[in-house]
Amino acid sequence: MKKVVRIIKEILLLLIAVFFLSSLFDYIRAPKLPDTRLPRLSGHTLQGESLKTLLGKSGPLLIQFWGTWCPVCRQEIDNIERVARHYPVLTIAVESGSDAEIRQWMKKRGVDFPVLSDPSGRLAKRFDVSVYPTSFIYDSRGTLKFTLTGYTTTLGLLARLKLAK
Repeated sequence: MKKVVRIIKEILLLLIAVFFLSSLFDYIRAPKLPDTRLPRLSGHTLQGESLKTLLGKSGPLLIQFWGTWCPVCRQEIDNIERVARHYPVLTIAVESGSDAEIRQWMKKRGVDFPVLSDPSGRLAKRFDVSVYPTSFIYDSRGTLKFTLTGYTTTLGLLARLKLAK
């Protein structure tokens, strides 16, 4: 019994260490935004939804920058799909080809969350994104609460969105 308790303690300590290291990496790699308010965005998603409508929904919002060319983004894509079932999500596909190519990429993977194409990387530069994927979580008032870089689990995203309420 003592051995089981010791193993559980060691696993918990390892998880805590991984959490703190991950948070440290997020802090170091996070974009340095001049303002914590959600910038004005206009246009339509690849699904035809107006950004004004999407961004006007109540509750916290996840904005994620990703690319079809990014291996980590491909690993995280199902997490974003699951989060989009519960919260407003806007993903921005950076330098990922034409709208048709992005739609085909998504169809092949069976995902259908809102996507805005950023063919030249202009929006990524506006948000100072240099690591992919990068996620921003805004509260219902449009104030930035969390910035995450690299892979994030579904549970991690949902917990932060819940905290951002």
